Amino acid sequence: MSAAGWNTIESDAGVFTYLVDNLGVKDVQFEELVSLDAEYLRQRSPVYGVVFLFKYPTGEKSQEKPLDGTYDYEAAESHFFAAQTIQNACGTQALLSVLLNKTDDIKIGSRLQEFKDFTSAFPADLRGEALSNSELIRYVHNSFARASPFADEAQRWATEEDDVYHFIAYTSMGGKLYELDGLKPAPISHGSCGPNEFPEKVIPVLQRRIERYPAQEIRFNLLAMVQDLRIRARELGDQGWLEQEEQKRVAWQRENALRRHNFIGFIGEMLKGVVGTKLSEGEAKYQVWLEEAKDRTRLSLEERRNAAGEQVS
Repeated sequence: MSAAGWNTIESDAGVFTYLVDNLGVKDVQFEELVSLDAEYLRQRSPVYGVVFLFKYPTGEKSQEKPLDGTYDYEAAESHFFAAQTIQNACGTQALLSVLLNKTDDIKIGSRLQEFKDFTSAFPADLRGEALSNSELIRYVHNSFARASPFADEAQRWATEEDDVYHFIAYTSMGGKLYELDGLKPAPISHGSCGPNEFPEKVIPVLQRRIERYPAQEIRFNLLAMVQDLRIRARELGDQGWLEQEEQKRVAWQRENALRRHNFIGFIGEMLKGVVGTKLSEGEAKYQVWLEEAKDRTRLSLEERRNAAGEQVS
């Protein structure tokens, strides 16, 4: 984890749920959507918005008009919209784009409310600068980055050969459905949309966006920002559902804890221990064990190549 920059975080429901929780947000969670189905999304109501991860077309030229919808420059002033000014922050920026436009429905906490109030009169570019320089938001964001001893701190511009991914958000505000992308000059309006219409209105927009990509492209991820589902389970008196949601939280916390750990040292010590044990049995037995391990590795690689050849044919 770098001391000053923003690190990459995963598009994961557990990561985003506890990220907003650590920022002080109450009664919000994220759910991964495995189907572009309005009814499936509605079953998780109230739905505050969705965060969409996709492969960014690095070779695409900027255009005066969006490929779908229309720019709404007035909305950039009347609602929270921030330009993305730093790498790796787009995931957190996307979820904040929903949270800070839903303060009538979501308890965002005093720290995020102070940030929103402080930046309310700023243009989009200065809001983006304020976000990227927020010690609180950066610290919480980075706390969910995967630990890696091989992290490259060098900054460079992406090329057309790079696989670059980008987060954007969709939410309803002011009676319209908006696409909030910090790399665009303004929010993109996709027409009228009330809060209760959001599931039916957002799905066709997402489908049209995905259809721009080749049929074989499947690297998308969609997370819905919803009310904590444990609240609904308690209201309905559904103990089984409540227990399922509680178990999900336990699993998320464990996964988030594991992300913070670097296991390279542990693996190295374990391997040294295994090798030391084999050497203590004598050089001859060690060599037999080593050759057996090489044979198993070769066999495993051959099986993988054979399996890949069968899939191609």
